[in-house]
Amino acid sequence: MKLAVLTSGGDSAGMNAVVRAVVKTAIAKGCEAWVVREGYEGLVRGNAHETQEVKDARASKDEAGFVHNLRFGDGELLKDGTGDFISGRTMRGRYIVRVGWDDVRGWFGEGGTLIGTARSVTFRTTEGRQTAAHNMIKEGIDALVVCGGDGSLTGADVFRSEWPKHVEALRSQDKITEEQAKAHQHLRIVGLVGSIDNDMAMTDMTIGAPTALHRICEAIDNINSTAYSHSRAFVLEVMGRHCGWLALMAGVSSGADFIFIPENPPEADNWEDRMCSAIQSHREIGQRKTIVIVAEGALDSALKPICADHVKDVLANRLGLDTRVTTLGHTQRGGVPCAYDRIMPTLQGIEAVEALLESTPETPSYMIGVRENKIHRVPLMEAVAKTREVATAIAAKDFARAMSLRDPEFAEALEGFYTTSVFEKEPKLPHHLRMRVGIMHVGAPAGGMNAATRTAVRYCLRQGHKPFAIHNGFLGLLDDNVHQLSWLGVDTWMTRGGSELGTNRKLPDIDMGAVAAKFQQYNFHALLMIGGFEAFNALLLLDNARPHYPAFQIPMVHLPATISNNVPVTEFSLGSDTSLNALVSACDALKQSASASRNRVFVVETQGGKCGYIATMGALATGAVIVYTPERGIDLDMLRRDVKFLKRRYNLDQKGKAEGRLVLRNECSSDVYTTDFIKKMFREEGGSLFDSRAAQLGHTLQGGIPSPMDRTRAVRLSLKSMAFMEKHHQELLRQSPRARQASYESAAVITIQGSTVKWVPVQEMVAHADMQNRRGKDAPWEKYQDLVEQLVARPQLLQRDVPTV
Repeated sequence: MKLAVLTSGGDSAGMNAVVRAVVKTAIAKGCEAWVVREGYEGLVRGNAHETQEVKDARASKDEAGFVHNLRFGDGELLKDGTGDFISGRTMRGRYIVRVGWDDVRGWFGEGGTLIGTARSVTFRTTEGRQTAAHNMIKEGIDALVVCGGDGSLTGADVFRSEWPKHVEALRSQDKITEEQAKAHQHLRIVGLVGSIDNDMAMTDMTIGAPTALHRICEAIDNINSTAYSHSRAFVLEVMGRHCGWLALMAGVSSGADFIFIPENPPEADNWEDRMCSAIQSHREIGQRKTIVIVAEGALDSALKPICADHVKDVLANRLGLDTRVTTLGHTQRGGVPCAYDRIMPTLQGIEAVEALLESTPETPSYMIGVRENKIHRVPLMEAVAKTREVATAIAAKDFARAMSLRDPEFAEALEGFYTTSVFEKEPKLPHHLRMRVGIMHVGAPAGGMNAATRTAVRYCLRQGHKPFAIHNGFLGLLDDNVHQLSWLGVDTWMTRGGSELGTNRKLPDIDMGAVAAKFQQYNFHALLMIGGFEAFNALLLLDNARPHYPAFQIPMVHLPATISNNVPVTEFSLGSDTSLNALVSACDALKQSASASRNRVFVVETQGGKCGYIATMGALATGAVIVYTPERGIDLDMLRRDVKFLKRRYNLDQKGKAEGRLVLRNECSSDVYTTDFIKKMFREEGGSLFDSRAAQLGHTLQGGIPSPMDRTRAVRLSLKSMAFMEKHHQELLRQSPRARQASYESAAVITIQGSTVKWVPVQEMVAHADMQNRRGKDAPWEKYQDLVEQLVARPQLLQRDVPTV
C-alpha cells in the first residue's frame, strides 16, 4: 500500500505528531509513506516537476525494508518550511512528497503543521477533485489520511465516494492506463480531527484542543497578577464559534468570575444584571480582580452576539471597574504541543494506519477518535452529522439539545464552574444537614491539590458546611494545626502548585487513638484526603479502625493526587499531567543540547517511585529511544541489546547530522544499574559513535503551575467527592445517634475509569494493589513501552545483518 497524509483547514498543535506516527507506522508495516504539502490544495497541484537528484534518490530507494526507507533527503526541507538547499534540492513545484523514517524526526515537538495546510477552493469542485485523483494515481497512492476539521473530513468522504467515477473519467480521457485504473479502483480514507475548539462529536478530545487550553490558561495566569495589582477587570475573548469548550474549561481552570458560551446563553433581557450582580458580590467581600471569558461565538438567548467590548462597557459603566479587553486570537493555536497533544495524536496516527490496512470497499470511511481515554473508530460522516447538529440546535434556540449533544463532562464542567464561582449569601442546606469537613493533603505534593481544595471549600460554603484545613497531614492534626477556610481565602489557589496545606507521608497509625481523639475534638462529620498511595493507605487504616473508634464512623474519601499515578484502579491521578508536561519541557531542552552536540545520548532520570508511568508516557511524548521502568527492571542482557541498538542507530545516521537522543530511566528501575552507571557504560561503549550525559530531574517534576487538565479534573473530582460525603452523612443521620455505623461504601476512593468516575470502597482497592511496591497490580499504560520501541525501529534494527547507509 502507498499511503499519503495531509493536514487541512486550520492548524493545531499535535498535527505533526499525527504525521510522524502515520509515516513511521506505515514504513514499519511495509508501506510507502508520502506527505501532501498544503492540504487539499497540494493534492490538486501535484508535482509540477522533480529535480534529477530527487528522481535518482527515489529510484535508489525502491527496495523494501527499513534501511531503504530511512530517508529520501527532504526531511530538513519540510521541517524548515521552505525551500532550497545549496545542493539544488527544492520543494518548489513538489506537493506530493515521499518521505522516509528520518525525514520526520523531531516533528512532534513542533507547533502547527510542518507540511502546511490550506483551504482549497479548487478541491471543492468536481474538476479539482478529479485532478487530485489523477495526481495520486500518478504516484501510485491508494490510501489517504486526512487530519482536519469537519469540513476537511466531509471533503475526504466525498472524495472517496466519487473516486470510482474519477478513475473511470481519467481512463476514458487516456490520462491513466488500464493497469492503473484496475490498481486504483478503491480509495482508502481515514480521518482524524484537528481542531482547537474540541467541537467534534463522538470523540472526547480533538487534536490541538489541550494545547490551546494551555495557551489560554498561561495568558490568564499572567493577566491575573496585573489584574490583582491594579484591582482591574479583564475581559478575554477566546476562540470557539459554535463550541464553548475552550471558554468553559478556561473559566473552570483559571477561577474566572463569569463566562459566555454559545451552548448555554444567558437570557437576553437580564444577562447584564446577572453578570454585574455576581461580580459585585465578589468585590464586596474583598476580591481585587475580575476575569470574564467570552467565546467568540457567544450570544444571548435571542441569538444576539455578545462581544467582549460590550461586556467591558457594562463593567466599566455599571460597576465603575477599570476594565481592559484582551483578544488572544491566533496565539491560542501556536506554541509547543503539550504532553497530551503528543501522546494521543501519536496513538491516533498509529490506529489510522491500521484502519487503512483493514479497509475494504464495503467499510465506511472512519474517523479515529478518543472515547474513555481509548482510541476508537467511528463512521466519519456520522460524527460530522452529529457535530453540525449543535450549530443547528443553537440556531433554532434549542439550547437544551445543544448541551445534550456535548459529552456529559461538558455539562458537569459548566455546573462545576457556577458552583465554584458564584458567592452564595444564604447556604442551600438546612442547619441539621450541614457538616464539619476536614480537608488534608497526604503524601508528596502534586499539581491540582490546591485546586481540589479550593473547589471543596467553595462547595462547602455554598451548601452551609464548615471546611477545616488540616495542615501538615496527620502530624499537623495531632499538633492542632487546624483552621477554618474562607471563600476569599482560597481564591488564588487554583493556579498554585505544590500544597498550600502542607503534606507529609506520616500515616494515622503513628497514634491512632490520638487521631481519633482529634476527630472527636473537632467534631468532623467527613474527611477528604487528597494525596497518593499514602492517602490510600491512610484511608485503609482509618477504615480498619472504625470498630474501635466511633469518631471514624464518618464518610471518608481519598482523592488520588500524585505525579507517580500509582494509585490502583484509577487511570489518572491529579498531578500526573502537570508532571508529564514538566518532563516534556525539560526533555525538549535536553534534546536541543544533545542534537547540537550531534552524537550525544542523554540518560534522564525521572521520579515516580516504583511505578513507571511518568517514564513510559514521558518517553512516548518526547520520542525517547529507550525507557527503563521498575515493572520491567534492568538486567545485563537488556543493557547489551540497548548498546547494540544505539550503535546500529548511530551508524545509520548521516555523517555530521547525527541526532541527539534521550533515554528515560525511572529512579527505582534498578538498585545496581544506576543512572550514572548507564551513562558511563554508554559513553564507554559508544566510542567514536556517540557520547553520553546524565540529567536527574528530581523534584522539578513535582513543582510548577498545575496544567489545565489537572485543574479541571480537580474541580470535577472534588465536587463529586463532596456530593458523596453529603449523601453518606445524610444516611448516617437517619440512624440512632448512639449506634451510628458508617456503611462499607462510605470509605472510598474516587477513580477515573475511562471517561467515567467510579467509587471503589477502600477494602476492594486492596485486591488491586501491590502494597509492597506501592502501585496497582495492573498497569494499562505498560503496553506503551513496546510502542516506544516500535517508534524508534528497535525491532528492525536488532535484526541480524542490518546494513549501514
